Amino acid sequence: MSSDPLFSVEGKVAVLTGAGGVLIGRMAIELARRGATVVVMDRVVDAAQAIVESIRGSGGRAEPIIADVLDRASLLDALGCVEESYGRCDILVNGAGGNRKEASTSPELEFFDLPLDALRFVIDLNLMGTILPSQVFGRLMARKKSGVILNISSMNSFRPLTRIVGYSAAKAAINNFTQWLAVHMAKNYSPAIRVNAIAPGFFETKQNRFLLRDEATGELTARGRTIVDHTPMGRFGVPEDLLGTLLWLVSPASEFVTGVVVPVDGGFSAYSGV
Repeated sequence: MSSDPLFSVEGKVAVLTGAGGVLIGRMAIELARRGATVVVMDRVVDAAQAIVESIRGSGGRAEPIIADVLDRASLLDALGCVEESYGRCDILVNGAGGNRKEASTSPELEFFDLPLDALRFVIDLNLMGTILPSQVFGRLMARKKSGVILNISSMNSFRPLTRIVGYSAAKAAINNFTQWLAVHMAKNYSPAIRVNAIAPGFFETKQNRFLLRDEATGELTARGRTIVDHTPMGRFGVPEDLLGTLLWLVSPASEFVTGVVVPVDGGFSAYSGV
């Protein structure tokens, strides 16, 4: 728990979507450690419950809510639970997202043959899965005239990786939406409602681990080696690397910051390769 009021989230109510995953789950744990009450939202019961148990085991306050970020009725039910329990949402982290193999090109699957349903799912999950929770929980912030929305973008939004079509396009759209919503909320409801985004670089997660490392040996794949070679800090990120930026953007320390997308990428975006 921080003793510095500048970075304090003590007593805040934070809702995190996709919080059963590695990166957002670690954010949830950190916010709870610093005194926030955390709503761990995910589609997967066991994943959400595991994060909640970790938080409660350390003396933090958390509860799981099972909801689908692409289902407005599900989100409205979640909002009802949050309003009934706490009466407000101070922080919303839009962390739900991901990719599908079928929405990425490969030697076996050309761009021209990418299936529409796979592309649409990835774009909807990342973009609409950010917009819909912002509508539902943002309305509550608008009524209270305060709050922070933090979107999770990606370095793919600035420098799209080869093969990854739908995911890169959706994350680029999140950057634009972050800027749009920051202006909309400040101009129409309250300048005390801020909207920003974090753009993580390359982090090892369960989802991408075997794109980066050989499953049998644990050694870097060719793609993993290229990424590390183009990251000046010479490594992949770990979940803890996101926490400082998270705390800055959701706390009073950044109260004059809105509409920005902050790379946390070990210098990948700054390196031309020469």
